[in-house]
Amino acid sequence: MLQSKLFGKTLREGPKDEVSRNADLLTRAGFVAKEMAGVYSFLPLGLRVLWNIAAIIRKTLNEELNAQEVLMPALHPIENYQKTGRDTIDILFHTELVSGGHLVLGQSHEEIVVPLAQRFISSYRDLPLGLYQIQTKFRNELRAKSGLLRGREFLMKDLYSFHATEEDFDAYYEKAKTVYANIFQRLGLGDITFLTFASGGTFSKYSHEFQALTDAGEDIVYLCESCHVAVNDEIIQEQAACPKCNAPREKLVEKKAIEVGNIFPLKGKFSDAFGLSYTDEKGAARSITMGCYGIGLSRVMGAIVEVHHDEKGMMWPEAVAPFAVHLLELSGNTANLEVKKASEKLYKEFLEKGIAVLYDDRGDKTPGQKFADADLIGIPWRVVISEKTIAGKKVEVKKRSEKDVVFMTEEQLLEKISGLTR
Repeated sequence: MLQSKLFGKTLREGPKDEVSRNADLLTRAGFVAKEMAGVYSFLPLGLRVLWNIAAIIRKTLNEELNAQEVLMPALHPIENYQKTGRDTIDILFHTELVSGGHLVLGQSHEEIVVPLAQRFISSYRDLPLGLYQIQTKFRNELRAKSGLLRGREFLMKDLYSFHATEEDFDAYYEKAKTVYANIFQRLGLGDITFLTFASGGTFSKYSHEFQALTDAGEDIVYLCESCHVAVNDEIIQEQAACPKCNAPREKLVEKKAIEVGNIFPLKGKFSDAFGLSYTDEKGAARSITMGCYGIGLSRVMGAIVEVHHDEKGMMWPEAVAPFAVHLLELSGNTANLEVKKASEKLYKEFLEKGIAVLYDDRGDKTPGQKFADADLIGIPWRVVISEKTIAGKKVEVKKRSEKDVVFMTEEQLLEKISGLTR
């Protein structure tokens, strides 16, 4: 991608109405544009990050949980919510058809996925089943805040599992914990994201959240430093000890965190409401047990920024970065043709090797402006070609997360980053 043609420009100052670090940096770097409170447009750089996050989630769910992807509608008939008793919840957006039918915008998809599954589940042979989607959700939040961390319209992965027995559900649920940990590890949040015990409501003693520890977090959790699980602030009053290792409550350390995912049992609440059942080996009708597993992709994107940044800008993990390499052409005021030719040649080599590269070919920017933009955008590897590097027959290379600059030949560079194709 030529940076001179990139839609979305960097800004020297952030928007005055944004207080969160993720909203400030993502806006200044040209990743998102705010349309109203809790609603953002994703520009090319931001969309590339979202799709990289989605790709990691898809690959992990497909390969490790044998889940199948579907895409369900955002418009939901109110009658489905009346069946489950959720037609009056306060975060629903309501609308009507011209013909008079009452609809709501999907805030989650239990009321759609159960009737959908009912069309195809009849026998115990159809179970277990895991269906997921990556789709826009709409929630009429009273206070949309913290940039991408709490929005009114956002991208979410929601997975629903269907089981013949409680034992089968329990085994799937435990596997989902491991799969989620793997996802967050691959997203660059693994070392600071902890399985967190939360209230299970009417379904079970516990549900579980995945909380990423950061001072920018809006949640409070209590971390057990013995077994590395946490307890949500809402249930800590009921806990005399760590629910996993039984360490005394005074050993649980208060931390700020961002919730980046959650999993919880649904049991028969939604399947029973729609009469979803299966026929067992003896021909008897049996109830179906369900679970739900969510990850907010745009929320994860905001959390990554809150965790991976410095005073100059963002520092994207390689797996989710919009590009692997940021190539800077510093041809000087005289537009040195030798520098330009060398830059274009290396850019072409990157493309031929399948390495995602943003090429700063802008002729109206000073070297200082280009360096500042590169730090702000936060692509993992910065490669500079200038009169100095041409003279030394090498290129200048710097990793965004490190301070040192090194010089290497183009062959050494291509060998070093050859594994960054995607």
